[in-house]
Amino acid sequence: MQHLRTLQLIEAVARSGSIRKAAEDASITASALNRRINGFEEEFGSPIFERLPRGMRLNPAGELLLNYYRQQKSELQRLHSQVADLSGRRRGHITIACSQALLPYFLPEQVAYYRHAHPGVTFAINVRDRAKAEEDLQAFRSDLALVFEPLQMADFDCIFDLPQTVHAVMSRRHPLAQQPLLRLRHCLDHTHIAPAADLGVRNLLDIAARRIGRQLQPVLETESFELIRHYVEYENVLGFQIPISMPRLRELDVVMRPLDTRDVPVGHLLLGQLRGRTLPVAAARFAQQLSSGLESLATPS
Repeated sequence: MQHLRTLQLIEAVARSGSIRKAAEDASITASALNRRINGFEEEFGSPIFERLPRGMRLNPAGELLLNYYRQQKSELQRLHSQVADLSGRRRGHITIACSQALLPYFLPEQVAYYRHAHPGVTFAINVRDRAKAEEDLQAFRSDLALVFEPLQMADFDCIFDLPQTVHAVMSRRHPLAQQPLLRLRHCLDHTHIAPAADLGVRNLLDIAARRIGRQLQPVLETESFELIRHYVEYENVLGFQIPISMPRLRELDVVMRPLDTRDVPVGHLLLGQLRGRTLPVAAARFAQQLSSGLESLATPS
């Protein structure tokens, strides 16, 4: 562990791309940090950074080194969790990358339930789109990812898969509100709002619309499902959601109606971790709890 602090600083330089910025954040001088990195490179036997006119960038050797450091840091966290378990004290810090559709209801309930049993565990929940969530896993910035329709999947080890049918959400006064099942073409005939283009729900809708020779023409696009949920109360439009983002309709003057899966295929909300990584104890136990929570949503009550 003698190089742990140096590796932390190297990671900070790689993240910021600047010795000066990393040094400021670490409350040391830039010259001291530069000497520390030069000394490490000499002992390591290889340069790890490319020195560019506008900053610093890891070279291939540096990428390998940083990946090794992140793996070792993860293993050390797991060891700390196991030692805490030996004394009957659950400790740890769990970081989750998630779609923002999970924020209003599902994750707050799950985190509170876990912390009630293990108050020594802390959490960081970071809103990420489906591409950034996978990047977080690969860089060991997140222990778990909970995302709708992730992109790459190459390094994504799926723990639980919850199918989600895309729904239209609208005021109870909307002309389509009384129909139990909606065709996409009928939705697009009405004024609509939609999730932003990089979100999984929007991707499914765009593909489905092209298949019938149509395209979405939203009067409002947003990354916020919260905004969609509330906006339909103010204008007679319809929006698009997945059920997990709107479990408490009785609190609002809105309804959700499923889109016919002949038009828009069922999407998948996936809970996963980095393939091949052994999670710290606290994160592994929380993943088990999340799986149970998602399974209860998949099973009709």
